[in-house]
Amino acid sequence: MFPKKSLLSVSGILAATLMLSACSSGDGGTPSTGAAPAQDGSTPADTPVSVTFEPNGGTGVNPSTPIVVKAANGKLLDVSVTNAAKGKQVAGNLATDSLSWTSSEPLGYGGTYKIVAHAQGGNGKPIEQQSQLSTVSPKQQANANLIPAPSAVASTGVGVGQPIVFSFGQSVKNKAEVEKMLTVESTPKQAGGWYWMDDKNVHYRPKEYWKAGTTLKVTAKIYGLDFGNGVFGAADRTETYKVHDSWIAKADGNTEQMQIFHNGQNVKSMPISLGKDATPTHLGAHVISDKQANYVMDSCTYGVCQGQPGYYKSAEKWAERISNDGEFVHENPNSVGAQGSNNVSHGCINLNAANAQWFFQNLGLGDVVEVTNSAGPQLPVYDLYGDWSKSWTDWQAGSAIK
Repeated sequence: MFPKKSLLSVSGILAATLMLSACSSGDGGTPSTGAAPAQDGSTPADTPVSVTFEPNGGTGVNPSTPIVVKAANGKLLDVSVTNAAKGKQVAGNLATDSLSWTSSEPLGYGGTYKIVAHAQGGNGKPIEQQSQLSTVSPKQQANANLIPAPSAVASTGVGVGQPIVFSFGQSVKNKAEVEKMLTVESTPKQAGGWYWMDDKNVHYRPKEYWKAGTTLKVTAKIYGLDFGNGVFGAADRTETYKVHDSWIAKADGNTEQMQIFHNGQNVKSMPISLGKDATPTHLGAHVISDKQANYVMDSCTYGVCQGQPGYYKSAEKWAERISNDGEFVHENPNSVGAQGSNNVSHGCINLNAANAQWFFQNLGLGDVVEVTNSAGPQLPVYDLYGDWSKSWTDWQAGSAIK
């Protein structure tokens, strides 16, 4: 048995232990950590909500930059972004955790936008925060004009030689930055690249002719893009082209014959007359850019006008343009006697009536006419669709991205 003094000591220790446990346990016996006070003595529940804006006001803001509103120590209740002049609200989305809001549509050029955010902190107190910004006002805007126009070839498709052309209508200083925002996705996939013909026009062609049946998705993500010298992209654009069957005509100045190949098979041969010595037909691959059942050919369109040596003006049938230098494939009843034996034209490929009509009915935009042995110079790369005059290595050198 313990002495009475010892029993009292043990009882006191037990009582003290029970008191300590009662003070340091919560319901169910789980330890309670509590909220750590901030340096100023406040707890998170006491700290008011704060709201931040990106961009944080200012002028000259790029309209493609999304507006982001964030809340800390609380949550966003709602956000509105309003064009001050038009009263139109900008669409946006509140995150599921209510900690941020992001605009979901681009702003306009030259606009002032008022941003109003309502938020609530852990202390339960709502607040309102406001901001304002103005977007850049371009001196000029550049449109992503496509050649050929997608609507013009929607029903027919394009041929295997068809380059894709963006013509912006404004000079492009920042070519590399613009080129990075242009894409051509080919299905099936084929290697291709861009070539700047001048400050306003950039062409895209594959390494080799397109495969028949290819689908081309063409995209320009240029809205808000700085082209340089105060020019900005007017709008994004996405279009789709379809490549039809392969039609390639091979015109030989030695044999005075043109062989027609459909999907690689020789389906027809026809006698021709190419350009005479004074006006020889250009060598190389030409691409058909236009076709007219009836067409007035006037040499004045390329600088040889009435009263000058070599001037002509005549109405022709079944005409398909193959360069901007006055070269066509067309019917010419006046040269039928020379077709198959002599080159007598002003640079065109002359056919008789039946062959010209057959050619017109079967070949169209983007199809290829390859000219050999004409005694003429190479078709220049800049002559409408002289794209195929460049080797693949030289073509790649025409890109602005180095």
